[in-house]
Amino acid sequence: MVRMSDTRDGTKTEHLAKGSNTMKQQTVGQPRSRTGLGLFHSRKTLPTRLRAVFWVLCLAPILVLSLALSGCTSLSTTAVDVNLSEAIALSQAGNISSVVLDTGSGTMTMTAAVKSGHFTVTDTTGTSVNVTEGMQLVTNIDSLTLASLQQLGFVLPESYSTNAAASGLSTILLYVLPILLFVGLFYFLFRAGRGAQTQMMGIGRSQARLFTPDKPHITFANVAGADEAKEDLQEIVEFLKNRWKFQSIGATVPKGVLLVGPPGTGKTLLARALAGEAGVPFFSISGSEFVEMFVGVGAARVRDLFNEAKRAAPCIIFIDEIDAVGRQRAGAIPGSHEEREQTLNQILVEMDGFDPNIGVIVLAATNRVDVLDQALLRPGRFDRRVTLDRPDTNGRTAILKIHAAGKAMDKSVDLETIAKETHGFSGADLAELVNEAAILAVRRNKTTIGMKEFEDSIDRVLAGPERKSLRIKPKDRELTAYHEAGHALVAHMLPNIDPVHKISIVARGSMGGYTRLLEEDRYFLTESQFNDTLATFVAGHTAEELIFNEVSTGPHSDLQQATEIARRMVTDYAMSKKMGLRTYGEATVPGYLGIGPQEERNYSEQTAQQIDDEVRRIMDNAHQVAKKILEENRPRLVHITNELLVKETLEGPELEATFTEPLSEADYKQNKDQEKTGVPQPGTKAAGT
Repeated sequence: MVRMSDTRDGTKTEHLAKGSNTMKQQTVGQPRSRTGLGLFHSRKTLPTRLRAVFWVLCLAPILVLSLALSGCTSLSTTAVDVNLSEAIALSQAGNISSVVLDTGSGTMTMTAAVKSGHFTVTDTTGTSVNVTEGMQLVTNIDSLTLASLQQLGFVLPESYSTNAAASGLSTILLYVLPILLFVGLFYFLFRAGRGAQTQMMGIGRSQARLFTPDKPHITFANVAGADEAKEDLQEIVEFLKNRWKFQSIGATVPKGVLLVGPPGTGKTLLARALAGEAGVPFFSISGSEFVEMFVGVGAARVRDLFNEAKRAAPCIIFIDEIDAVGRQRAGAIPGSHEEREQTLNQILVEMDGFDPNIGVIVLAATNRVDVLDQALLRPGRFDRRVTLDRPDTNGRTAILKIHAAGKAMDKSVDLETIAKETHGFSGADLAELVNEAAILAVRRNKTTIGMKEFEDSIDRVLAGPERKSLRIKPKDRELTAYHEAGHALVAHMLPNIDPVHKISIVARGSMGGYTRLLEEDRYFLTESQFNDTLATFVAGHTAEELIFNEVSTGPHSDLQQATEIARRMVTDYAMSKKMGLRTYGEATVPGYLGIGPQEERNYSEQTAQQIDDEVRRIMDNAHQVAKKILEENRPRLVHITNELLVKETLEGPELEATFTEPLSEADYKQNKDQEKTGVPQPGTKAAGT
């Protein structure tokens, strides 16, 4: 396998680098405090679910206790009520085994003692009741004490007690706690309902985050690799600072600025830098935050956002990933979304409705400008479009300097060299690169970040982590070495290919090896450059075929990328005399969920066959070029392979020496043996492997 850096996006680009300072973040749509604009008050409360659990845990014991007391009371109601005279007679007859005197309620509970069978008593209603052993008898004594009862002739048994305090507490718990239980339950339900109502009432509020200018913030000084973009936005900074200069001569500043560029090129960073440079509030929101499951929520949030911005003017509204709500309106066909379209309509109305001199600037970012609705892009809404591309060499150097600031760098680190090696990297890639280098330095117990860490980090970002535990068979390892040596040798011999920077047969990610070129920034590519690039791509396949008389699955990715380049040469760049000066196929916007053709065919089946024939011809020519170079320099191919098998990685002067140093007799002898037998012979240098 080969991972060549020219397989990344070949267009030369510019980028932003992120500074270390941040602005203070607030949340729009919450109640304001009395301290002024932009300072909001938030009350720290438990989540609704935790509050519910708290109330349940508090009320459950009360409910259980109340039920227990009610049960006890219900048991006591089964006792027989008798008159005091009847109770005195029973005590004198010795038919009472124990007495509990409850002075709180003015009652006396007696336990019957039956000597044989049962006896009959008359209750307070005049009904005769048969009394058995252990049956409870209750009589009303009002305020009488034990002494008073004895004076009346009541004979106390051996077991008797007084329970005034316990009776009073039981009464209180029995009648008060159920009331408290229902009051607490009603209060909990009321609070829960009011919280849900408050949440529903606030769903239409804007979810934008407000960054105030009273804290350290990002400015254009923290942005690198986008000088032209900063110049385009400089006049907006002047307008936000000194509106009267524009109003005095009748000039108006664009209502909206659309930032367009690939992911990782710093669109959001540039928007925040613009706000920091102007010293105004910055409202930030994502396009997806406007859309909810409830109808009308998106439009309500748009209205609330613009109302907040007008009160905070002059300020900036930044809508990230605006294509989430700004896609072309499709009506009621599959893929349309009525709520999203209503939100888009509200954005169009708000941008077209407010006074251009009010001081509210709308910035939006997207990497899919081709899917945006045309009404959103017309003059009067997003008047200006600022394009951000991946940075060139100078831009990458400036970005690396910003990210390297504050880090312990070794004196050997050359950021310009690193910038040349990272062709096609975006600012986000460069930030990851510097961070990976710092992590590697810590892992290796170093106090500074060296050039070695940066080199390894580039390989890690491009190809993935090194797979040290992978055990490769000697034959597969030799096949990989010939494959990568073929790429490197053909690239070195062709005039339109950038210098070879590094070859490695160390497995990384899904690749068994890779060849990396030290690419230069180019803005145009010629047909001869394309042809040499194709020859370099198929060189690995050709080397395997030349040495082993068969090919493996390793060149699959190389052939796939080469075929795509050859097809674009025919269909997009008119580099085929047979097909003429025209393009073939039109790019289309993907359908619902990305389903559907990415290209609309505007040519016949016969033309399609001719295109396939031309692609085949271009690929065959590239194969013949690579085969001729490798056959004429076969001893050099064997020499490079032997060096790779010993050292695994070649770069710098060591790599250059393999292309220029005189070949040894062993290399020539090994080459001749291979030509005779058709089987690779192990070289002397590779014997130790």
